[in-house]
Amino acid sequence: MPDTSNTNTVTDLADLGALAAGAPPVVVAADEAPIAPPVRTGPPAPIREKEIDAQGRSYATGRRKDAVARVWIKPGSGKITVNGRDQEVYFARPTLRLVINQVFDVSDRTGQYDVVCTVKGGGLSGQAGAVKHGIAQALSKFEPLLRSSVKSAGFLTRDSRVVERKKYGKAKARKSFQFSKR
Repeated sequence: MPDTSNTNTVTDLADLGALAAGAPPVVVAADEAPIAPPVRTGPPAPIREKEIDAQGRSYATGRRKDAVARVWIKPGSGKITVNGRDQEVYFARPTLRLVINQVFDVSDRTGQYDVVCTVKGGGLSGQAGAVKHGIAQALSKFEPLLRSSVKSAGFLTRDSRVVERKKYGKAKARKSFQFSKR
């Protein structure tokens, strides 16, 4: 018979709800002693070094579809410049500006960094995604402690989806020509 006096045992779903707010659960078998969860030993995960150039900027490259963005960030008033123009002029659609500013919203750094970037290739949507990826990379290089929050939001992962190439004998990548029986 298992010992039910221990408060960290899980016997049914009611006990699981009580443990969700407290300590990690301890699994108890019918004829065994409680097994504690493994404790991580050794040094904590190393924190990366701050990567800054001589002008006090952090640089990164962001990519999305066919667009490539070269991004420099430095502490400032929150001004974002894309290809020499203000972000409101270059990305006229509010949704594209929202995509770019997502990184700063997640990391609670809105209005604290100036961003200068150059973008080539692709369309406006791909370019906005490339700038977002570049800002996330540069911000994690400037403030290494923000890396975990930016990474958990998925901004450090390059979205590798690109347009599929056209194949010979096909009208497009997969579409066939109209079939004629006679």
